[in-house]
Amino acid sequence: MNDTTILLVGHGSRNRDGNAEILHFAARWRERHPAWRIETCFIEHAEVLLDAGLDNAARDARQVLVIPFILNAAGHVKMELPAAVEAARARHPAVSFACARHLGMGREILKVLQGQLDRLMKALDMPDPQTTGVILLGRGSSDAGANGELAKMARWLFEDNDFELVDLAFTGVTWPRLESVVQRQVRLGMGQLAIVPVYLFTGVLMERIKAQVARLRGQYPQVAFALGTHFGFDDGIFELLDHKAAGLERPEGGLLECDGCKYRQAAEAEHLHDHSHTHVLHHDHHHPHGHPARA
Repeated sequence: MNDTTILLVGHGSRNRDGNAEILHFAARWRERHPAWRIETCFIEHAEVLLDAGLDNAARDARQVLVIPFILNAAGHVKMELPAAVEAARARHPAVSFACARHLGMGREILKVLQGQLDRLMKALDMPDPQTTGVILLGRGSSDAGANGELAKMARWLFEDNDFELVDLAFTGVTWPRLESVVQRQVRLGMGQLAIVPVYLFTGVLMERIKAQVARLRGQYPQVAFALGTHFGFDDGIFELLDHKAAGLERPEGGLLECDGCKYRQAAEAEHLHDHSHTHVLHHDHHHPHGHPARA
């Protein structure tokens, strides 16, 4: 790993606390692997965006391993990230760029979600799962495949537990929304509701979810609500990234699923977004949310 830079690519949030948490995560991951060079950048709403992050990672490196620190592969992972990596390869021909897959919705994330659900059941004093509804709450995407991955997690939780209802809701973009699913589960007789947000870190949407649940508690005083939180610092996330950094599931040739795809290239003109307008400038070079120190 001496000549390799690991570039952790976050989504980016308008809420600076969310970006700060990702930088803090990177610092903790460095503590686990002090010999690794780990850099961070964001797709939008941050100081260091993709192009700058790839350039920073390529400096004094022979290889850059890009890890999308994102749960689901929607447009950012399928289109914008491969396009940025392709441009970086042209800018740095002496550097090899390899791409791990995004975090995904596999058994590792299921274990994390199960842990969240177990804690919520304890907060509800371990009620009967037959009268306790579970709602997985995701960000929501215009990409049906990304939404389907979250649906898979809902089904797996249903299979592994004894709950009568395990439903899916989304914060935006697609449907159903949280309020509709709560209404449905209450009508079906659920006396307790466990809401599991599928979010790595805090941000604008996590704050919105808290406000929504506060309103729902007032609307349904007879129902006990337990709301989970983001889970980016769970040990399972560190272990999953360790696995990716070891290259155990890297696609052949170091390509993302849509890197080099002729259909992605044909769609770029219509769908590829410029995030330079979301670049965050800080005039104070000692700002606590600035560049993380290299290992």
